[in-house]
Amino acid sequence: MHVDRTTRNLAIANLIAQIGIIVTGGLVRLTGSGLGCSQWPLCEPGQFTPQFQEESSIHPYIEFGNRTLTGVLTVIAVLLLIAVYKRQPTASRPPIKKLAWLPLIGIAIQAVVGGITVLVDLHPAVVGSHMLISLGLVAISAYLVWRIDHPDTAPSLPFPGAKILTAAIGLTSAVLVILGVIVTGAGPHSGDDEAPYRWAMDTVAITRLHSLSAWLFTLVAIIGLVLVIRHAKTSPSPESATAVKAWGLIMAITIAEGVVGYVQHLTNLPEALVLTHMFLASLLVMAVAWGASALHPRVEAEVKETVTA
Repeated sequence: MHVDRTTRNLAIANLIAQIGIIVTGGLVRLTGSGLGCSQWPLCEPGQFTPQFQEESSIHPYIEFGNRTLTGVLTVIAVLLLIAVYKRQPTASRPPIKKLAWLPLIGIAIQAVVGGITVLVDLHPAVVGSHMLISLGLVAISAYLVWRIDHPDTAPSLPFPGAKILTAAIGLTSAVLVILGVIVTGAGPHSGDDEAPYRWAMDTVAITRLHSLSAWLFTLVAIIGLVLVIRHAKTSPSPESATAVKAWGLIMAITIAEGVVGYVQHLTNLPEALVLTHMFLASLLVMAVAWGASALHPRVEAEVKETVTA
């Protein structure tokens, strides 16, 4: 299947930028810069950008930098949408057109949520929803890259139980990231130096619950990897090989995320490891989107030639 290179590159750029804004958002949170700009959409009353003063901290610049990246994301999303509608062969693919709108719509929603976050002084529920929407946009962007690379034929199930496995990996990953966001909100990295702990809850209990969800997710990932490897051996094909790679990626990131998670817990949550944990979480969501898609392969339709005597 021929894929327009420009469209694909823009889709990859959109995915990278969506992951990047999670990292910069993490920097805002870990440096206590969540209220570095006291206003929205302006940074300060009557000022769009931070104003340098000798007594100024670095917080306004970190917060404004994260806001600026939203503009970059918007430009990429608009260019991607234009490419999907104007460049061949993607322009003739209605499902891709619909998907291409979602990153731009999500960015607009994020801008509003970001403003509300400042107005409510970093309420943990709003801050958490900000992160979860970003992770959702990573999943959508990863799926968009996948769909651009594959035909629009009807998906098939490679082996019995593929649909159940898709639901299981999707559900356990959702629970995992939601609990991860809650754990962060209950810990010392809420984004505000003056009130670092936001959720009034037992941090040990919620951390253990998050850890339990991680082990459950890992179990599903292991089962999934075993099943796709077994299918690839019994029914070798490019699609089954792709599924093995996708689920292998899920397993590799899961292991890395688990190691970082336990080390950061044992070392009292150093900022660098927490940021790495957030970065790996975004990569895990990306990998899950690809792994779930690989369980529903779309094969190029065969072109039948009519031979006339």
